[in-house]
Order: sequence, then structure tokens, then C-alpha cells
Amino acid sequence: MSDLTLTVMRLGFLAVLWLFVIVAVQVIRSDLFGTKVNPRSSRRATGAPAQNASGGRPAAPAQTAPAQPRPRRGAPTQLVVVQGSLAGTTVALQGQTITLGRAHDSTIVLDDDYASSRHARIYPDQTGQWTVEDLGSTNGTYLDRQRLTTPTPLQPGMPIRIGRTVIELRK
Repeated sequence: MSDLTLTVMRLGFLAVLWLFVIVAVQVIRSDLFGTKVNPRSSRRATGAPAQNASGGRPAAPAQTAPAQPRPRRGAPTQLVVVQGSLAGTTVALQGQTITLGRAHDSTIVLDDDYASSRHARIYPDQTGQWTVEDLGSTNGTYLDRQRLTTPTPLQPGMPIRIGRTVIELRK
């Protein structure tokens, strides 16, 4: 083998080794300091429209949701985070599905070590009753201290626990 080939192989190996070290440091750093909360997702959690990447008008929805039945009188109107890092956050219930998890495109982004990226969803069924469903999370979703195994109708005031976060439907 020529000296040039050997030198190129050494430099390539050195570059791969440094790349590995940099990735390992980034993983350790994210484990120690957690993920950054995206300000755009916190606006979405409060019910305000998110802006597009250029900072202009809110982006148009990709799909139109099917028409939902009118909410019944006395039906819950908001979802409130009562415990956890987002305590006090309120989301208006307007007939849309609310997703919960660590993913940045969730309606409520949970910065919780016990939450999965796509942890649970809350949606209105055909009768207008709000239902909670665990989306196959590792640590489970609990409704009033009972682990969910099937989609379950929600009553106002019943605590939904995901890790350290507790959420309730309110009127």
C-alpha cells in the first residue's frame, strides 16, 4: 500500500472517531440537561395559532377535520394541566383531537421523562363525549389511578396522569 493511501485511511478513521465522540457528547448533554422547549409549541398549547417558518401568517391546516356535533350544554370547554412542568396551561376544546407527548408536533408537549413521544390523545367521539386513549406508551396513561387499556370516556374533573403531569377536563 502506498503512503498516500495509508495517510488517507488514517485521516478517515480519525474523522469517524471524532464524529463518534461529538455524537456521544451531544447524547450525554441532552440526557443531562433535557430537551429545549420550543416556544412555538407552547403557543400552540395555549390555543394560539402557530406561525409559519417565515414568521408570517399562521399556516393553513393540511387537512380539514370532519364536522363535529355541537357541544352539549354543560359539556367541558377546556383542558387544564393541573400538575407538572406545564401546570396552569389551558387548551380550549373546540372539537379537535388533542395529542399529548414529547413530540414537538403534539398539541401539549410534555417535557417529562415518563412520557412517550406519542403518549395519548383526547378526542370527541360521535356523540360529542370526550374520550382519552393511550397510544401504546411505555409507562401508561392513568385515569383516576387506573391504567387505560382501551379508549375511555372522560368526565369533567377526572385526573388524567401521564408521568408527573396531571390533566383535567373542566367546564
